[in-house]
Amino acid sequence: MDVKDALKEIKSKKFRPIYVLFGKDRYRMSQFVEALTNELFTSEEREMGVTKFDTSETSIDEAVLEAETPPFFLERKLILIRDSTVMAAGGKENTKVDHRPETLLQYMNSPLDTSIIVFAVHADKLDERRKLVKTLKDRNSIVAFPELDAPALKRWMMKRAEEQNRRLTEDAAEMLLTRVGINMGQLSQEVDKLCLHAGAGGVIDAEQTALLTEATVEEDVFALVDSIAELRIDRAMKLYHQLLIRREEPIKIAALIARQLRIMLQIKELEGHHYSPQQMAGQLGLHPYAVKLAAEKSRKFTPARLGVLLASLAELDYKMKTGVIEKTLGLELYLLSLGLEKGA
Repeated sequence: MDVKDALKEIKSKKFRPIYVLFGKDRYRMSQFVEALTNELFTSEEREMGVTKFDTSETSIDEAVLEAETPPFFLERKLILIRDSTVMAAGGKENTKVDHRPETLLQYMNSPLDTSIIVFAVHADKLDERRKLVKTLKDRNSIVAFPELDAPALKRWMMKRAEEQNRRLTEDAAEMLLTRVGINMGQLSQEVDKLCLHAGAGGVIDAEQTALLTEATVEEDVFALVDSIAELRIDRAMKLYHQLLIRREEPIKIAALIARQLRIMLQIKELEGHHYSPQQMAGQLGLHPYAVKLAAEKSRKFTPARLGVLLASLAELDYKMKTGVIEKTLGLELYLLSLGLEKGA
């Protein structure tokens, strides 16, 4: 079932007896639960109307028993079940808790109108081999929460600002993605902070965003890798010294540079096999937006140069960790040595 369709039903006061939520996007999952709770109860009713369970500690039988019991003093009750074992793909049954899925299957044949069960499955996928999952899928009770891609995240941020009577430009949204990453919880906090600063009717542009948000280590390393590609050693040194001022460890910086170069080399290899960006993201375990950024930067390198840089970084890492060279000086000399390529 699509998230938008499920929310439309909820807002029109049409509630399903069971919802199963799963996916990587835990932020939207929690927002869905919040929206459902707000439609069911007033702020005064929430404490009495919501009951929580965890399948790692409590059997499904107890949750079903709660659902079979009519609510007291309220029109409905909400049973929230956190699950990482019963329905999750690759989830292992907790040997301390005896779950009987057939109890829930029997309940589904005649559910109470006054009870709503929500499973928040903390897993990227459900185990569709299980009868319980198959039955819930057939009844259109499953709501997936995949991570949003970059364009959708930008639209979401711009809409969030619009709801607060502010306008977030697309460039500002792009910068937030680069600096904050794809975590919607963190993005929402940053958008709200920028909206507060802009004031009612204000416009939030990239310049304001740069001033009011802090560059991440990863962003500075990205810029450093760019400088290496363009042989702009003066800029690379400036970025390196900025990282040192922020008390970042040279060994960590070198490792992050190596990681970025390794991702670029892997992307070049996968591109050679005609993988799509989505396929590459799945293969590398990265968000498609991270793959997009790395793919853009990889075009400035040949596979051979990436290999040479990785080999020299591995040698530097060994020397820094074994004390052959002082780590701060070691990485500085490494960056300066790249400038010799201009004359090569």
